[in-house]
Amino acid sequence: MRLDRFLAECGLGTRNEVKKIIRSGAVTLNGQVTKSADAAVVPTTDSVAVLGREMIYREFIYLMLNKPGGYISATRDGKTPTVLDLLPDEYRHFEPFPVGRLDIDTEGLLILTNDGDLAHRLLSPKKHVPKTYIAQIEKPVKTEDVDAFSRGVVLDDGYKTLPAKLASLSDTEPYFAEVVISEGKFHQVKRMFEAAGNKVLYLKRTKMNYLALDEKLELGHIRELTDAELELLQKTN
Repeated sequence: MRLDRFLAECGLGTRNEVKKIIRSGAVTLNGQVTKSADAAVVPTTDSVAVLGREMIYREFIYLMLNKPGGYISATRDGKTPTVLDLLPDEYRHFEPFPVGRLDIDTEGLLILTNDGDLAHRLLSPKKHVPKTYIAQIEKPVKTEDVDAFSRGVVLDDGYKTLPAKLASLSDTEPYFAEVVISEGKFHQVKRMFEAAGNKVLYLKRTKMNYLALDEKLELGHIRELTDAELELLQKTN
């Protein structure tokens, strides 16, 4: 890897900005000053410092977002704000993307990463990764609704969902329910309740795989996953 690319991916600046820093003599490679932007760097073994500060290279980042309503789960749109508009500047050079989608009015757990392999594993229809939601609904959950969700619900387009878990969280208004699905069809949770003659008034994702949303993370805020949280996200049965 070229030295200028290494430093740019460490968040030091753009490639042009990094080249100016290198030419200034502020960069050392394995203890020796180098002014060559194309000097070869092996991220796992070489030591690179800028003005004496060791640069830590990371290929991938894993971020937890407590998504607010009003943002779409996309990298760009042009008209509607996207979840990347909430991204702190320090992470932008990694070019992360949302893992899956939450509706514009849905809140809660959304993972942002630049690790395409992880995203594929989490989103692959063959993996059946569970996703947990809290829904405020118009009517209380009935026993027959729980049974219907457990067998799979036929949606408005004729598609029958995979079995899902439904549990009532309140028997009096406002009515809340927890839903666990293992696929991600368009507006799936809302359409499942519609098929049961109910309506979702508010929806929040609280868990993806074994990783739960940090309830201390304020709405609209982002933080990196801990190593333990990343393990929960990647965990397989």
